[in-house]
Amino acid sequence: IAHFPSVHATQYVATMAKHFGHKIAVETSGDTALMRFEAGTGLLQAQADGIAITVEATNQEDALMLADVVERHLLRFAHREDPTALIWVAA
Repeated sequence: IAHFPSVHATQYVATMAKHFGHKIAVETSGDTALMRFEAGTGLLQAQADGIAITVEATNQEDALMLADVVERHLLRFAHREDPTALIWVAA
């Protein structure tokens, strides 16, 4: 689980959903996107103060890989905000 602070949370969730939707199954509902990777899932939830991010996988190695993929893409899309690395905590 991680949190990305931003006033543009809704925009970034939509951008991530659209980007990954070209490659994997993505379900969107309101300000939420559920990305279904081969190795597990990534859930992005836009909130007033940023994006709540949850990745789930069957093992730690896949969870770390998914966290890295989601983080790298989000930081790239949010480059104008000069973002810093996310702090991930176990659920």
